[in-house]
Amino acid sequence: MKTNFSIPLSSVTHFSIVLTAKDFNPEKYAAFTRILCRMYLKHGSPVKMMESYIAVLTKGICQSEENGSFLSKDFDFRKAYLAGSIRDIVSQFGMETVILHTALMLKKRIVVYHPKIEAVQEFTRTLPALVWHRQDWTILHSYMHLNADELEALQLCTGYIAGFVDLEVSNRPDLYDVFVNLADSEITIAPLAKEAMTMGKLHKEIGQLIVQSAEDPEKSDSQVVQDIALKTREIYTNLALFSEVSDDGEKRVLNLEALKQKRFPPATENFLYHLAAAEQMLKI
Repeated sequence: MKTNFSIPLSSVTHFSIVLTAKDFNPEKYAAFTRILCRMYLKHGSPVKMMESYIAVLTKGICQSEENGSFLSKDFDFRKAYLAGSIRDIVSQFGMETVILHTALMLKKRIVVYHPKIEAVQEFTRTLPALVWHRQDWTILHSYMHLNADELEALQLCTGYIAGFVDLEVSNRPDLYDVFVNLADSEITIAPLAKEAMTMGKLHKEIGQLIVQSAEDPEKSDSQVVQDIALKTREIYTNLALFSEVSDDGEKRVLNLEALKQKRFPPATENFLYHLAAAEQMLKI
C-alpha cells in the first residue's frame, strides 16, 4: 500500500502486509487485511496489528471505531466456495467442461494459463465447485511461477489446480494432465493422461447435464453446483455397488471382477476403475 501520511510513517513510501490462512476465504482475509493496513498507517507499529490479529484468532472479532470492525462469522466459507461462476465456465467451454469435471474427479493435475492474473484467479477458484462433495480448496494454487522452489512444492501434490500467467508453462507437460488456455478457450489433455481421461457415454451424459443446468435461466450458480453434485453422488453410488470390505476390514475396496461382470462400455468401466484408484479403493 502507498502511504500519504507524514506521521508516523514519514520515511515510508510503501508497505505490504502478508496474511496466511489455512482456509480458503479471499474476501474474508481481504477485509481483515484492509483493517490491518489502516492500523499500520495510523500507528506505524505492528503492535496494534498483532493485537487485532490475536483478537480475531481467539475471539473471531476485532473492533475499532477509527479502523473498522471485523467479525469472522460474517464470512461464511460456503459463500467463498460459491463466489465463482460455473455458468461462466460452461459459457466459455460448453461440453468440454466435462473434461475439467473428469480431471477433478480423478484428482488429476490441471494447469490454467491466462496473461492476466485476475482472469486466472477468477477461473481457478471456481473449479473445485465441480466436485462439491469434496469441498477441498486446498488443491488450489492460483498464482504460480516457473521457478524451481515453487514447482518442486507443487509436484509433491497428488492432484492440483495451478494458475500461471507465463505461457511457457504450456511447454511443461510434466506439470499437467490437463492444460487450460483461457486466452484461447482451449483445453488439452496431456498424452500420458489420455488413457485415464477417455471419454464415453457416461461423460456425454454428465456434460449434457452440466450444460443444460448452466443454461437454465431459472437456476442460480448454487443450483447448478447442486445438480452436478447430485450426478456425482449417483456415480459414487454406482461405484459402491462394486466394492467390498478390505481384508483388514478398515475400508471398502473395488471388486474388479464384479465391475467387469457388469459389462459397462469400455470408457465407463475405465472411468470407474480410475475413480476407485483416485479414492484409494484399489487392492494393494
